[in-house]
Amino acid sequence: MSNTLRKVPELSLLSYVNGNPTEQAEFVDKLFSGIKDYGFIILTDHTVKQDVIDAGYEAVQGFFALDEETKKSYICSNGGGQRGYTAFGHEHAKDNPHMDLKEFWHVGREVGDDHKFAKYYPKNIWPKEISGFQENLDNLYAELDKTSGYLLEALGKALDVPEEYFASMINDGNSILRAIHYPPVGEAPPVGSVRAAAHGDINLITILMGATSSGLQLQDKDGSWLDVNTKPGQLVVDSGDMMSRITNEIVPATIHRVINPEDSKSARFSMPFFVHPHPEAMLECIPSCIGDGAKFPPISSHECLLERLKDIGLM
Repeated sequence: MSNTLRKVPELSLLSYVNGNPTEQAEFVDKLFSGIKDYGFIILTDHTVKQDVIDAGYEAVQGFFALDEETKKSYICSNGGGQRGYTAFGHEHAKDNPHMDLKEFWHVGREVGDDHKFAKYYPKNIWPKEISGFQENLDNLYAELDKTSGYLLEALGKALDVPEEYFASMINDGNSILRAIHYPPVGEAPPVGSVRAAAHGDINLITILMGATSSGLQLQDKDGSWLDVNTKPGQLVVDSGDMMSRITNEIVPATIHRVINPEDSKSARFSMPFFVHPHPEAMLECIPSCIGDGAKFPPISSHECLLERLKDIGLM
């Protein structure tokens, strides 16, 4: 457990969405200061309906309860695990030889065959065994997609970018909804493995719906581990490598992990939404962040993603 007194800031997204200009400006300031200081913030209220979240959790818990042979029939044969099922013990953190103790399911952007991004996006895969699975996860994806737009719009104001900067970047973007099942670790989990080893996210921001149990920790500036605890209905937001890159590391990609539970028989479910730009978006330093010079050369979102998928064992 963390021994620090620092606490991840809590903000009201609805104060931005429905607020007056003064309330919106206050949210922008608190969002930017929180994400710079911690790389994480907690939303006490937001635009994702709770019944949509609940239905999504019910659907994925039903899938993960299926037998292994059935689940493995939904492994996508290409695309670096970007769609469908990824089996237990397949993904690892960058530069960590030990596999994470989890299995997961991915839902991504759907575009038509004639869309210019169709060549980048594999088709979604849907299990036929779980009634309502596609509908419930499509609904959840849409709600989180909308919410990400509000958050990036507010962050864009703090970064002094043009009004449509982030909106154009994530329009038809390569965002991924990941449903994760952390099975009971048992009395003797593999040496060196935890549910999710210390890592930074790849994307711009991540929106994480409240997990079914605790275990999430972020690495604070002094190297200590700070517990990220939420109440029912709250969302956690953190910043990823792509955001850190375009802000010249002013906004950090904070290292975080999910530790093994004290109760070896308990399972954990969580659902992060990884907000990605569209594949042809260029990741280059925002002018307000350039300071003494950009630390990273420009790179396309797609190239950056492929590099990181290789780092974590998915390609």
